[in-house]
Amino acid sequence: MSNLQYRFLEQELAFYKKTLSKAADMVLREDISKYPIFVAHQGEIELGILLIDREKTEGNWTIHVSTLEEFVMKQVIQPEKIDEFKKVYKDARGQLCFFVLSELGATFNFLPR
Repeated sequence: MSNLQYRFLEQELAFYKKTLSKAADMVLREDISKYPIFVAHQGEIELGILLIDREKTEGNWTIHVSTLEEFVMKQVIQPEKIDEFKKVYKDARGQLCFFVLSELGATFNFLPR
């Protein structure tokens, strides 16, 4: 993802930051996972739990909340890549992890809270 695309994505997703931060805190607090992942898309997907429906908000993205564990279970992340992913992920309290599905493909992005 280019720097320009990243900045555009960051602006688009900033609209949801407060809601997503609360959801990430709940995942951490309830000890569901140490690695919450937000799936941002504009189509249909069977991953995570629906959090924000773009058809019912002013935003352009539908967002599901998921976890590293679900990504491994559904083979989005291979078991041998878990440690590498955790190193990149770092701290869920300081950033939000997004798995973005768009016409550009699928990418992981980390945005500060």
